[in-house]
Amino acid sequence: MTTILLVEDEKEISDLVTYYLKNENYQVIACQTGSEALDQLVDQTIDLAILDVMLPDMDGFDICRKIRETQTYPIIMLTARGEEIDKITGLTIGADDYMTKPFKPLELIARVKAQLRRVTTYNGGTDSVLTIRGLLMDLESRKVLLDNEELYLTPLEFSILKLLCEHKGQAVSSEEMFRVIWGEKYYTNSNNTIMVHIRHLREKMNDSVEKPKYIKTVWGVGYKIE
Repeated sequence: MTTILLVEDEKEISDLVTYYLKNENYQVIACQTGSEALDQLVDQTIDLAILDVMLPDMDGFDICRKIRETQTYPIIMLTARGEEIDKITGLTIGADDYMTKPFKPLELIARVKAQLRRVTTYNGGTDSVLTIRGLLMDLESRKVLLDNEELYLTPLEFSILKLLCEHKGQAVSSEEMFRVIWGEKYYTNSNNTIMVHIRHLREKMNDSVEKPKYIKTVWGVGYKIE
């Protein structure tokens, strides 16, 4: 059974989200504090985390960072602030999606399903291995090695890198990337989301914008790997 960690200090919201998640046959571990959530990270096998940014003892960003030290399962952030900087911060430290309160529970469920489906889609049982110079992607184990050092990528980062590697030498447009990976219609602000994940991916690969070894920006189009 798919297990979801829900960290939300507002009991009404927590109970409502838990109800909708359980109605989809997900197992839910509901926590109201960050310290309680950190304890669950040690004892439980988790498939997806939903983290509120504002918690009584710490913020959701701290929990997100802690998860990303060892885990790559999807993370959805919940924020009541509605500020762009919170969204950018969440995506930069490894979150895969975010929702601003108030939100419709059914929309959250749809995003949960989309994130879980993405993980399943990009782990489809193939034994293919993609290699580009010192970069190796094992699609079965979802391991990525760069110069024999393992990179710990989020599901979205893995999907972006896989798409670029599969189209080696070809420019992948931002519109195509958003359609294939996010499975949603592309809007102008969607490019900001892509840019954040590309930047974070470059940081993990020690790649630079000015003199890229792997991910190159094709201005006005998108990105490519050569």
